[in-house]
Amino acid sequence: MKKEAQLSKTAQPCGTWLSPVTPAAVTAGTVGLGGLSADGDTLYWLEARPQEAGRNALVRRRADGTIEDVTPPPVNVASRVHEYGGGAYTADKNRIVYTEKKDCSVWLIEGDEAPRKIANVKDCRYADFRFVPGTDKIVCVREDHRDRKPTDPEAAIVLLDTAKGTDAEKNDGAVVVKGGDFLSSPRPSPDGKKLAWLTWQHPDMPWDATQLHVADFVGGKVTNTKTIAGDKQREAVVSPEWSPEGTLHFCTDRTDWWNIYKLGAKGVETVSSVPDGEIGGPQWVFGGGYYAFNPDGSIMAELSKNGQQSAVTVKDGKVTDLGLPPVGDCPVRLPDGSLTYVSTAPDTRQSIQLRKDGKDTLIKTSGPALMGVENISKPEEITFPTADGGDAHAFYYPPVNGSFKPQDGEKPPVIVMIHGGPTSAAATGFSPAKQFWTTRGFAVVDVNYRGSTGYGREYREKLNGNWGLADVEDCIAAVKYLAAEGKIDPDRAAIRGGSAGGFTVLAALTTSDVFKAGASHYGVGDLMLLAQETHKFESRYLDRLIGPLPEAEQVYKDRSPINHLDKMSGAAIFFQGLDDKVVPPSQAKTMVDAMRDKGLPVAHYEFEGEAHGFRKAETQQRVLDLELGFYAKLFGFTAPGLTETVEISGLDEKPAQPKAVPPKKAAPPR
Repeated sequence: MKKEAQLSKTAQPCGTWLSPVTPAAVTAGTVGLGGLSADGDTLYWLEARPQEAGRNALVRRRADGTIEDVTPPPVNVASRVHEYGGGAYTADKNRIVYTEKKDCSVWLIEGDEAPRKIANVKDCRYADFRFVPGTDKIVCVREDHRDRKPTDPEAAIVLLDTAKGTDAEKNDGAVVVKGGDFLSSPRPSPDGKKLAWLTWQHPDMPWDATQLHVADFVGGKVTNTKTIAGDKQREAVVSPEWSPEGTLHFCTDRTDWWNIYKLGAKGVETVSSVPDGEIGGPQWVFGGGYYAFNPDGSIMAELSKNGQQSAVTVKDGKVTDLGLPPVGDCPVRLPDGSLTYVSTAPDTRQSIQLRKDGKDTLIKTSGPALMGVENISKPEEITFPTADGGDAHAFYYPPVNGSFKPQDGEKPPVIVMIHGGPTSAAATGFSPAKQFWTTRGFAVVDVNYRGSTGYGREYREKLNGNWGLADVEDCIAAVKYLAAEGKIDPDRAAIRGGSAGGFTVLAALTTSDVFKAGASHYGVGDLMLLAQETHKFESRYLDRLIGPLPEAEQVYKDRSPINHLDKMSGAAIFFQGLDDKVVPPSQAKTMVDAMRDKGLPVAHYEFEGEAHGFRKAETQQRVLDLELGFYAKLFGFTAPGLTETVEISGLDEKPAQPKAVPPKKAAPPR
């Protein structure tokens, strides 16, 4: 049957296939789903809406199934603490608190009353909210930019007053905890008498080393503070939470893999022990939780293993799969025993599902169906050798289109995708942006290079001191592996990535001849410039990835792509938001100007109103259209449906055409 379907397809050069996934279709009716939580039998989540200028709307589903927006336009529920935000709302006992991104104000909703502004102090930002039991206070993280350098705001855990009549312009929060370069995760105990929180100091990032503290918490003051974890060894503690009975739990990677622990009568005790998987992850944003408590004393958790996420229960040290599709977060249990979860299956749109009595009910989907199953490319997990004698990991997506196939003997061009961070990870959830490429005849390989999370601390730390080396080596190794397997055409290899992934793109183009094209989305070209300009959260990140300054200044220069343009092997296209505070626009402009001065092929596009990551539908659509046109020019094919001609300075008007591929003799049937 499969062979007959293949024969009925039209043989056409890769890249020229007509695709059902247009740039407009990628964003049409599309929303991002995240921040799922429950208050009793009421569900809440955040929807990122590209069609509404990228705003985040807080949405509620009541027990009767009614779904409604809690925050109407133009309210944008998002935090700007650490620039990446997170932890922008919480709901408890029919009360909601959230922060508005535009002015960093904090709002409270009680019952069905209208939202009431409770804090709006200039140059103060808030995140990671929790109601303090037995009081009318909210505990949260405050990032204070008042009278501070833009790159050095002050962190504190504060109490916000919620009483009616409070002057929002003066309610900056009573300081509870101060000290340390960074604070997060303030968690009051169920009786409100204790407080737990995390701290970490420069040059550590929260996935390097954090400290977990707990203290008595009475009258808004902390006393008898104790450090529970992170004082005697370097470990990355995340996600502290109290059980309903008042036992403090947390995740830490003290045994290489993140697992759950608790503070017992005799000290820290192990709750879960998965030797080759992780419950926990890098704390890029506030508010993320990896586990939740069940009424029977067991724990639900999100387990990451071999780059894939599943839902499990943990009881008496035993870990059992819940039998759900891949998940994006820890599931949420409702009072009737049902579960809600964010499904991230590889062949269907992301969605929120309600599972009851073994059956799933769709609550919300991230967008309309884009294509039939005959057009969907599913990820294949691959492992390949690295230059240090170990292994790296990736997900390979073959080109798939129900109407087209490659010409006889043709191998598809490949796009190597590089995740950001670099302490992040490639995910396998259905991605319209990936299907945009595979339905056109491109192969895609999404690389979890050394330094990615989900494979243990040792694997994560292999990038320390080696950023711009190990990641580039692994991307090259992925191309060579797939070429040796006969799955791609290595002469038509492109590489694309955003943020830290953009740096890897530019490093690969300037240190190897493997890639003929590269797309840098708000990427880094000059490491010294980044060290001088970036925000506080990442201002010492490069100490681990490259080396401390000023001692390692020469290494910064040696690793910066801008200093190796004489070795540039391919063309580059740059996409940059002009409001980006993480990787400022100067990064792209400096690279582009230098490339143009040398006559190298380069294209450059900037976007007003976009920051670190593109959130507007029109921006996302235009970027896909331009990037496709860029590859089409460089690889010598005509892509159908382009709406704009990409402008590449320094490129011959007639790029070299790909070599004709001789017909290949049919292989004997197996």
